[in-house]
Amino acid sequence: MKFPVAVFKDPKSDFGVIVPDLPGCFSAGDSFENAIENAKEAIECHIEGMLKDEETIPSPKKIDVHQKSPKLKNAVWAMVEIDLSDLSDKAKRVNITISERILVAIDKFAKKQGETRSGFLARAALEFIANH
Repeated sequence: MKFPVAVFKDPKSDFGVIVPDLPGCFSAGDSFENAIENAKEAIECHIEGMLKDEETIPSPKKIDVHQKSPKLKNAVWAMVEIDLSDLSDKAKRVNITISERILVAIDKFAKKQGETRSGFLARAALEFIANH
């Protein structure tokens, strides 16, 4: 799952990061790269808290949607990738039966998104649950 992040830099401060899809999730760093690394950690912590509280994880919106917000208009945008299968409770191995054609499609899409099969299936299931 890739989250867009808005990065800001005032002349007398570190780089600040806002995660618009996760209200209250923000971070900072002394360099752009460090701010993005810290944002990844902040997103993971935020989502872990949401999962523990049994809250629905929102699907990230496209950067274009967020750029319309007046308070985000001066941001520099980046994407932070989070693998949901790495978060929250202990992972559990499961055995499922699925057609080979669908499995190939899942693997291709997951790879294109930079995700593992497990991460993609977890994200897809959570998104489906959130929308139904």
